[in-house]
Amino acid sequence: MRVLLVEDDHMLGSAVQKHLGHDGFAVDWITSGWQFTEAVNCHTYDFVILDLGLPDMDGSVLLERLHSAQMDIRVIVTTARGSISDRINLLNRGADDFLVKPFDLDELTARIRSLLRRFPIADADAHATTHGPLRLYPLRLCATWDGVNVPLTHREFWVLEMLVRRKNQVLSRRQIEESLYGNGEEVESNAIEVYIHMLRRKFRADLIHTIRGVGYTIAPAL
Repeated sequence: MRVLLVEDDHMLGSAVQKHLGHDGFAVDWITSGWQFTEAVNCHTYDFVILDLGLPDMDGSVLLERLHSAQMDIRVIVTTARGSISDRINLLNRGADDFLVKPFDLDELTARIRSLLRRFPIADADAHATTHGPLRLYPLRLCATWDGVNVPLTHREFWVLEMLVRRKNQVLSRRQIEESLYGNGEEVESNAIEVYIHMLRRKFRADLIHTIRGVGYTIAPAL
C-alpha cells in the first residue's frame, strides 16, 4: 500500500517514513506543496498524510484540491491546530481523519488501519480480485484460498496482488520493488525473492513462475 507523506519537519518526516515502512507501507515523502501535484499525478496513492503547516502554502489548499478532484485517496491531516472549529473545518474540507501534533507513531498506524476497516464489507467484496481459488481483498489486506483465510504480511499481500492484477505480464524485481518501497527506502538485495518464496509456501509451489533472467509471473488460473 502506497502512502504519500507531506511533511516539512525532517525529523518527524524521517520518523514517520521509517515507522510506516516497518509496518509494510511504501512511503513517498515530500516536503512542500509544489511537489504535491507532481506526486499525485505520477503515482497512485492509497493514503495521504498531510501536514497543514507547509513552508510554501497552507496544506488545506492541497486538501481542497484532492476533494474537488474527487480522487479516491484517504487523507489524514496532521496539524498543531487542535480546536473544535479547526477539526470541523478539516472534516468539511475533505479530511478523513486528523492527528494533533505531537502524535504517537503507533496511533498514526492505528488510524490508517481504522480507515481501512471503515469500508463496508460490500465495498470490500466489490474490490476483491479472483484468480482461480485465490481471492484477494485489497481494502481489508487479506487473502483466501478456496474460501480459507491465508495470513499474509502487508508486503506479501501487495506482491501477490500486483502479480494477479498484471497476470498477463512478467514483472521484474525492480518493478515489484518500486511498487513496495518508497523513495529512498533501503531495499535488501534478496527481499523480493524472500516474498516470492513465502507466497509459494503459503499457497502452492507453482503459483508463481520464475522467468529466468526476466522476473516473475502468476500461474494461469486453475
